[in-house]
Amino acid sequence: MTESHPTYVELGYGEDFGLTGLTERLCSLGRRPDLADALDAVACLADQSDGEEAVELGEDARRLLESPLPDEVVHMVWLAVVGRCFDPADHGLDIRAWLRRLSELATERLRRNRKSYVPPPVRPVRDEEFCHAVVAEIRDLAPTLGLAAGLPDLATGLQQVVTRADADLGFRLFVRSLKTYSVRVGKERYDRFLGLAERFGYPAAVVYDGLNVVWPPVDTARRDATWDFGLSRLAARFAGAWHSRTARDIVQKAAGVGADAPDRTPGSEAAVLLEDTLRLLESVLSTDAITTLWVAASDRGFGIDHLGIDGRDWLREIAEVCEEVLRDAAPTYTAVVLPVPTDLAEEVLSAVREVAPLVTDKAVSPTWKPIPATTVLAAVEQVVTRVDPDLGFRLFLRVLLVLSVPLTEEQYSRYEFLGGRFGYGEYHLLELDQLVRSV
Repeated sequence: MTESHPTYVELGYGEDFGLTGLTERLCSLGRRPDLADALDAVACLADQSDGEEAVELGEDARRLLESPLPDEVVHMVWLAVVGRCFDPADHGLDIRAWLRRLSELATERLRRNRKSYVPPPVRPVRDEEFCHAVVAEIRDLAPTLGLAAGLPDLATGLQQVVTRADADLGFRLFVRSLKTYSVRVGKERYDRFLGLAERFGYPAAVVYDGLNVVWPPVDTARRDATWDFGLSRLAARFAGAWHSRTARDIVQKAAGVGADAPDRTPGSEAAVLLEDTLRLLESVLSTDAITTLWVAASDRGFGIDHLGIDGRDWLREIAEVCEEVLRDAAPTYTAVVLPVPTDLAEEVLSAVREVAPLVTDKAVSPTWKPIPATTVLAAVEQVVTRVDPDLGFRLFLRVLLVLSVPLTEEQYSRYEFLGGRFGYGEYHLLELDQLVRSV
């Protein structure tokens, strides 16, 4: 985005918007809307986000109105993107008359609260690099898209929107047309789309919501989470105030498809969480040790010991939820707990043992049913040596946060380096920043 225009994310958008948001709304009606229905959809969209939607809708319409594009090109692109469910010509409007109605209605809604509102000049994005990148993607998919839409010239029309009107709107219209006709998009191309969306300042949902992506199989060995993941991430969700929902609800939210970042195969988080859970369930750790680990990592946010819930029973419930999610999200996935690499175990153990003498006076939940920090770290050691060094290190990092253990910059750097060797994402250790103390 240009310096004078905030990104759409900064403006508060979480989904598609403007003209492409309108076409999505019209397609979702499940019937052919008449003119009144279409104008109602415009009004409803324009009233969202304190009028910001109206600004973007009006600007999108004017970007096309003020472009040198032939009417037949604009009309073809509109019909394609809206899945032919609404043709202004059926209601006595040519395409530019329809776009003027959109612009005027958007302005009218904005003048309800700002009577002197004047639409700003259009700010078309014609950056050569952006245009080239978008046009390249359109050309690659031109035959497939043209066949799916029954419009051999659609890709050419979309390219003209990009180069002669606006690269921003052209990219959104292109992505929306792929969704309308369920064109399959490979993962590498999808990742490029996400990169373009980020450069344009879109929320990621503009790309991923409704796009037919050919996902690679779920693979728990693939470290593609940006933040924490698995059991340590789930435990963090239980810390603090969550009591308006049941414990099972929290697990379902943590394991659900919505928990996966836009660039991860759906079901990835559920699979990783299931693998962590099964490793502990099938391990030689005592149930007491498992209970201690959970209560500590969740900062007694869900005190299963107090509630009389057996630690292994709680893990079985977590596993059950993960399996439910995976049946829908990744039905071909089969959980297999493979042997874990142990080459980093000594380094993790060294980090745990280095901290142990510093926390002899600390406890989890010190004011109510405290658990000595030394007991917690002993349980973490067992995970490192008898279950999985990776899971042990993640639980160790989580316990450091719960106990608010002061760290030196050198310790933090070592943890960061070790996390990199495990393949953790760039923000995995971000919360630990608050524990670092300058000497």
